[in-house]
Order: sequence, then C-alpha cells, then structure tokens
Amino acid sequence: MIATILHKGKEFRVDFFKPIDISMPLHSGVDCASAWYVKPMIIEPVVMGDWVGDVSKGGSVNFRNIFFNPHGNGTHTECVGHISKEFVTINKCLTRFLFIAEVITILPEELENGDRVISKKGIEMCLNGAKPEAVIIRTLGNSPAKLAFQYTGTNPTFMTEEAILFLNSIGVEHLLLDTPSVDKEVDGGKLVAHHAFWQYPNNTQFQKTITELIYVPNEVDDGMYLLNIQIASFENDASPSKPVLYKIL
Repeated sequence: MIATILHKGKEFRVDFFKPIDISMPLHSGVDCASAWYVKPMIIEPVVMGDWVGDVSKGGSVNFRNIFFNPHGNGTHTECVGHISKEFVTINKCLTRFLFIAEVITILPEELENGDRVISKKGIEMCLNGAKPEAVIIRTLGNSPAKLAFQYTGTNPTFMTEEAILFLNSIGVEHLLLDTPSVDKEVDGGKLVAHHAFWQYPNNTQFQKTITELIYVPNEVDDGMYLLNIQIASFENDASPSKPVLYKIL
C-alpha cells in the first residue's frame, strides 16, 4: 500500500506493505543479545496446583510469565526517566510514533586507550547536511552475530559528548543505535551522553528518546526512511521496542 505523507510542507511516498524491522527478536536462552550483567530472559508457564499454562504439558491454554530487563535484554526505547530523579515514563514521553529518519553507517574510531567511539566527525560526514528528526546508527563490522552477542564486560562502542551535542544542534529528537548504550560501559556513573542528549536537569527534553540494541541488516541501504517506533505502554523509563523502517520512494 503506497501512501503519501505530508510532513513540514514536503510530500513523502512510502509503501506500508514493505516494513523493515530493525529490532532484535527477544527470546529465552543465552543466544540472545544481552548487556549490563542481566540474566537471559525467562519465559515459563504459570503453574497453579495441578494446572499448568502449557498446552504441550496438558494445559488448556498457553499462559506464560516473562521475566526480563528492558535495558539489558534486547532492543529498547528509553526516555529521560532513565537518568532523572523524577519518575518519568516512556509511555508519557513518546506520544508520536512516526518520524523522518536517516540511516547512517559508521566505522567507530579507536582511541589510544582502546575505546571505540562514534564521533561528531563521523556523524557529520555521513549526514552530509541532512537534519532529520531521527538518526539511526549502524556500526561496522555488522553481522547477524550481533543478534546473539553478549556485551557485558566488553567495553562496547559508545558516543562522544561532542557527537551528541552535534545531533542536538541539528534538531535530532530520536537516536537509535546498535550498541548497548550511548555511554561507556564503565564511566563512574557519569552518563555524559545521556545527560547531554536530554539536557537534564537544566533544560530537560522530555519528548526525546534513545533506542539501543537495534540491528540494521546489511541489505538496508543508508538514506532517508519513515521510522515507526513501537513500544509497549509501560509506565517505566524504558520499554522493549520494535522500530520499523519504510523506504521513502
């Protein structure tokens, strides 16, 4: 289904029958991507006396409990509530779900101390003057192995404060990337990039979101897309999410 969207005085045509899912599937077991020392997600049937919520085990329906951490188990979208003293939820902050986005591919820069970073220079070069509402960052190397990678203790790629300030300066409100965090894994609790992006606490941008642990397949070209950020209605700082792209024709 091809539709025409009018956004900020410009017309965009997209085919809603050709979605591109850039979320990581969530499943139990150690072969699912994780970070922050969390255990693998657990999915187990409810048991009440002789009754079990599993049809294969004699139950009348499948009726399962799920235990997981949205930040450590797979793709998730978070709001400023992730770092604020105040209780702020993604369900209240994310009230629009469609955005014009730019997919960019970056080879992280390696610093002398061994850190790998996404820099302002790299982002600026890839965007080439574009000022989208959302930026989606795919880092190299990129393979399906990311879907099962265990990031804990590996000091994954993160973003420099300068890169975040650049995104703020061009009006980016939604940042998506395929690493566990915009910040360094161990930084003494500073979370400089998170604070800079949300401008917390002095000029808090409640409408802005960060989505981490996405996966953009290699066959998806860099360029402009319509982005749909789908979340569950969690009254929590973060929710598991399903960002979906639609190529602009």
